[in-house]
Amino acid sequence: MTSHTAVPFRHGLLSISAAAVAWGVGGAVAALLMRTSGLGPVAVSCWRFGVAALCLALLPPAAARSGKPGSTVLTGLGLAVSQCAYFGSVHYAGLGLGTLITIGAGPVLTSLGAHLLLGEHLTRRSAAAVLLALGGLALLVAAPAAGPRPALGVSLAVLAGAGQSGLTVWARGGGSARASTGAFTTGLLCLLPFAAVQGVLPAAGQPALTGAALLFLGTVPTLLAYRWYFSGLTAVPGTTASVLVLLEPATAAVIGVLFLGESFTVGLAAGSALLLAAIAALTRA
Repeated sequence: MTSHTAVPFRHGLLSISAAAVAWGVGGAVAALLMRTSGLGPVAVSCWRFGVAALCLALLPPAAARSGKPGSTVLTGLGLAVSQCAYFGSVHYAGLGLGTLITIGAGPVLTSLGAHLLLGEHLTRRSAAAVLLALGGLALLVAAPAAGPRPALGVSLAVLAGAGQSGLTVWARGGGSARASTGAFTTGLLCLLPFAAVQGVLPAAGQPALTGAALLFLGTVPTLLAYRWYFSGLTAVPGTTASVLVLLEPATAAVIGVLFLGESFTVGLAAGSALLLAAIAALTRA
């Protein structure tokens, strides 16, 4: 049986909340980076994992240990799928819509996964919450998108939500998910062939700004945020974590409207309200 480090519940809440805010800011930075540097979603994800792995490699061995090889590979694959798909959704559907659908799909998929794989009981309230969330997602999909290919962006957002939910269910079920050197290196190696086709090097123009953005993405919303998140999951139930992660789309939506010129439409507001109601119901269930 896998043993977990005991983390006080309040500390777990703060850790997951901090991770969610960091991810929201990271999505905004990635959106700006893809606009200015010529890098695509896969290349940005590669740089993100590469910076995180390098930073961990410079730490003492005890702080950067990777855990069991199988767990490391699974964590790396999950991170590669979820983060690359998320950046793709932001690129093709816009920061606000891509983030809302990614996080909105998470609680529904997490609840279903916990029911099917962990034997957690799905109550009538939970089933009603799933239907509410599906309605909210439908409204979000129908809302105008800020990106060039909204259908592709929405599909990638759902894939990103599925990847994140898979990691959450696995970690809550006893999997030793850890933000380690091996996990980030695995994610990097998985994405590198695709990034090589897309283009790995940023366009010459603003090297200082590009370098600072890549360094930030690799450290704060990747290395630190995932350590905070996995640490918090040892004390906080998966459904509660899904509620706290709503801080990510809230952060991203505010930044998108204030700084990236994205609009918050009636459809986005209505869809977001349904998602909030669904997740509130899941929490009470």
